Amino acid sequence: MWEGADTPNCTKAEITAAMDQRFSSEIRQKLANARVGVAGLGGLGSHIAVMLARTGVGTLHLVDFDVVDLTNLNRQQYFLPQLGQEKTKALCELLRQINPYLTLLPQTVRVTEENAGALFFDDPILCEAFDQPEQKAMLVSTVLEQCPNTIVISGSGMAGYGSANDIHSRKAAKRLYLCGDETTDLAPFRGLMAPRVSVCAGHQANLAVRLILGEELP
Repeated sequence: MWEGADTPNCTKAEITAAMDQRFSSEIRQKLANARVGVAGLGGLGSHIAVMLARTGVGTLHLVDFDVVDLTNLNRQQYFLPQLGQEKTKALCELLRQINPYLTLLPQTVRVTEENAGALFFDDPILCEAFDQPEQKAMLVSTVLEQCPNTIVISGSGMAGYGSANDIHSRKAAKRLYLCGDETTDLAPFRGLMAPRVSVCAGHQANLAVRLILGEELP
């Protein structure tokens, strides 16, 4: 667990006061008391984590097995000096610069059908942010089956450079929400680009905030 920083530039009280200027203290406290898991720290997950950190979500459970690669930099929240670092470590360093008083729970591990239930059992909200459709399906089905108190927010369809207006959020099942256009998968000459990926990540992060604050999609 990473909590706090050695030499923060602001006190926790100063950051709290600044947040209270933007939200009510009641909203800020609900966010500070919340915990969200992020499975996969690539284009979706790294942006989701940054947005949630800036919004004031107090505890972030960050799970990924990979390291930062040069091919990640077109759409992910990493930088050239971080090449080769574990994504969990690199992202925690960035998040601590946003708010050194967040509670960060990084786990560098590959998520499988065998360990997914145990990994995310304690997360009230889980943002699924994997790349491959089969990985997404595995995680969603496993968590919904084995984690009865976890709500899953899954990304589905954000490839290419089509209209960002096609990306939406909807409730797909009792504890499952989908964000994306739900159709645009990876294909030759239609890779993942920062604008649409970050729009989808914004939908997932915003939905997590809405759920924390007691709102639900119909």
